[in-house]
This record gives sequence, structure tokens and C-alpha cells, in this order.
Amino acid sequence: MCTGCAEWRTVKADLSDLNAFVAVARAGGFREAARASGSSASFLSEAVRRLEADLDVRLFNRTTRSVVTTEAGKGLLERLGPALTEVEAALDVVNRFRDTPAGSLRLNVPVSAARLVLPAIVPPFLAAYPDIRMEIVADESFVDVLAVGCDAGIRYDERLEQDMIAIPIGPRHQRFATAASPAYLDSHGRPQHPSELLDHACLLGRFASGALTTPWEYERDGEVVRIEPTGPLIVRVGGATDLSVDAAIAGTGIVCIFEDWLRPHFDSGALEPILEPWWQRFSGPFLYYPGRRLVPAPLRAFIDFVKASANRA
Repeated sequence: MCTGCAEWRTVKADLSDLNAFVAVARAGGFREAARASGSSASFLSEAVRRLEADLDVRLFNRTTRSVVTTEAGKGLLERLGPALTEVEAALDVVNRFRDTPAGSLRLNVPVSAARLVLPAIVPPFLAAYPDIRMEIVADESFVDVLAVGCDAGIRYDERLEQDMIAIPIGPRHQRFATAASPAYLDSHGRPQHPSELLDHACLLGRFASGALTTPWEYERDGEVVRIEPTGPLIVRVGGATDLSVDAAIAGTGIVCIFEDWLRPHFDSGALEPILEPWWQRFSGPFLYYPGRRLVPAPLRAFIDFVKASANRA
């Protein structure tokens, strides 16, 4: 077997180990890195062990509860991050010579975007680019998309990170809607002013940060009303939001979430909108990504597709 071929296999193994080290260092643990990268924790652990043996230096201090970079590990990560980004960009240049872009695309999005925005975009995009494999990570914790191994994210205005490029995706205006079942309203009355919600059972949400989805805010003819409602049920925003909707349909209380989330239940009559003249409009979401010099081909294809879809709308 030729010496050059053996050297090439060694270089590939070294790059794989370096990538494993960066993934673990950024994620802060082997299990977290495995979830973000799609690899197994055992594979990453073996790669890091091999790299430490090759370099003859410890890169992580490990305990049963944490994995923290050593000073040597911090120095290596600081230099490797930009270098590996350039390697990925260089390899992506080759991808541009294909007839169609190929590779993986990983997006970090809020659950509301996964439910209300992406269904109209993802299927036709994947049909147009069959060689792209997309992964959607629905997360309400507003993490650093790069740190968790994602190429881009979807956020609303107030959640956009600095030093990122943002383009509109999905509807440009949305509203929070307030609703309850007709049976609940027949029994408890129909509020005519937002302040009256304080006398009703309201169904609340809690973000991963621990903050509640309050105050509820309303506006009409220049009058802004913010209230702190209470009620019998609090659900985790995103993953358990449907439970609050089901509870509202069952007559448990009043719910306040995205209008588009409730629209099918308005159409069926299961829920009745209340205080609609007071519903506030807000700007739609944005696709955001790092403003680096070379954007990976799958992400570039998605960006162009989103822009073209907006122009057709």
C-alpha cells in the first residue's frame, strides 16, 4: 500500500478527532455533544482519548458531573475553531461544483416556528433539493445555535443575536389571540375589556428559563393594558402548549397564544375568540445565521429558497 494513502488516512483520522474535541468543548460534555453532532458519546470519548494520547496532554478535566477544558484545551479550542471553520468552507467550495447542493442542514427553532412557519417551507425545499438532509431542533431555551452544532436558527426580533445576518421567514405579521370554549364563556361571561380577565381562569405558559408568559398585553386606540392573570394550569411553552389548548377546548379556562395556532379551532367552533379588537400584532420571525465569508451550500440553498418564497407570496 502506498505511503501517501496511509498518510491521507491518518490526516482524516486526526481531523475527525479534532472535530470531536471541538464538539465536546463547545457543548460542555460528551452526551451533550453527541446529541448536537449526531454521534455517540462513546465515539466522541474515544476520539478525545486518542487525541490526548497523540498530543500527550490532557485536554479535559472530567468528573462524574462535568467536563471542563484544561488550559491546554482552552488554547487548542481558541485556535481550532476558526481553522476548522475554514476547512469546512474550503470543502464546501467543492460542493458548489455539484449539479445540486448536498449535505446536512441543522436548524434551531422555537416550537411555534416548527409548527406554524416551517410546514409551508420544508417539504417543498426538500423536494427541490433531494441531496440535502435537514434536521430541525425545536427548542424554547434560545441557545447559541453554533454552540449546539446548528447552522442557523429562527428567532423573533427581540431574540436575535448580535453579529448575525437575519432574513424574514414566514408571515411578516402575527397576533396573539385570546380564546375560550363557548361553554366556558356561556357559564362565566364574555370579557369586554382585558382587565376583566383578572376575574377568569387563565391558562398560562412557562418558558424553559422559568419565566411565565405574562403579562398578557393588549392595545386598542392607543390604550395599552397589561395584566397578570392567574389560573388553574401552567404548561411548558412549546412542548406542552397543545395541552393548554386542549384544556381551553374542554372548558378549563382562557388561553392566549399565536392566532395561527388557534385558527383551526376557531374555524371548527371549538374555541371562540374574545377581545379580538385588542389583540396585538408583532413582527414575524427571522432566519438568522453567522455572517461568515462562506456559507455552507445547503444553508445557502435554503436561504435562497426562503427569499424566493417570500417574493412569490
